[in-house]
Amino acid sequence: MKIKDIIIKYSQELEKISDTPRLDVELILQKVLNVDRIYIHLNLEKELDEKNMKKFNTLINQRLNNRPVAYIVENREFMGLEFFVKEGVLIPRPDTENLVEEIINICNDKENLNILDIGTGSGAISVSLAKYLNAKVTSFDIEDIPLEVGKLNAKNNNVEVEFIKSDLFSAVKDKDIKFDVIVSNPPYITDEEIKTLHPQVKDYEPYSALFGGEDGLYFYKEITKESIKYLKNGGILAYEVGYNQAEDVIKIMEKYNYQKVYKKKDIQGIDRVVIGYKL
Repeated sequence: MKIKDIIIKYSQELEKISDTPRLDVELILQKVLNVDRIYIHLNLEKELDEKNMKKFNTLINQRLNNRPVAYIVENREFMGLEFFVKEGVLIPRPDTENLVEEIINICNDKENLNILDIGTGSGAISVSLAKYLNAKVTSFDIEDIPLEVGKLNAKNNNVEVEFIKSDLFSAVKDKDIKFDVIVSNPPYITDEEIKTLHPQVKDYEPYSALFGGEDGLYFYKEITKESIKYLKNGGILAYEVGYNQAEDVIKIMEKYNYQKVYKKKDIQGIDRVVIGYKL
């Protein structure tokens, strides 16, 4: 079958489950042929041989069964960088770029920054901040797979990040360590919302990276309560928040004496980032 015919046929099949059916097919073709997207567009008349067609069928069937395309192709772009992903780590989302961009805007004229990222995931936040701010970045996660994947992504993007196994602040408990920035995209899905998630999220992505307690605010409360003692004066606490959580998170931060707390919208007009200062 020709590449153009594969794209047409399977894009139509994926429309039921994917917001980006054509892109999904093209990414799987790239994986099978080990080529870039430009090659796909320039070779639409090329026939896939039997071996590659068999590989493609195996992978497209996984996608048709709701396995996320990022896990299938083991890659996701974030902040213009390439990240290896596999099951056991949260797939980086464009929403989170808003958080990283805001931190870069605040800190791009500062030197010798010491940043802590709580909840490594794929390392997307940690690696991006290390890359674009030339900062010293430490990344905490309670699970082994994110730490392993984060280390690989730091290496692949030519940055140094220290990855440490830690249950929130347990690795620095009773230590005199202060950060300029503490950032987190914590689990924030509520009890009720988790039941309604798309199967490609609910059935494949790590539950521990999604579930934020009954009200979705558990980790915001825990991190905010502890974080202020690990921040330098003038330091910031920065969060990604769920679509309806910004006001609740602002109240939590103000309760624990954060100042000048504000929220920022994403391109869809949803309050997506909350920032506060230790003054």
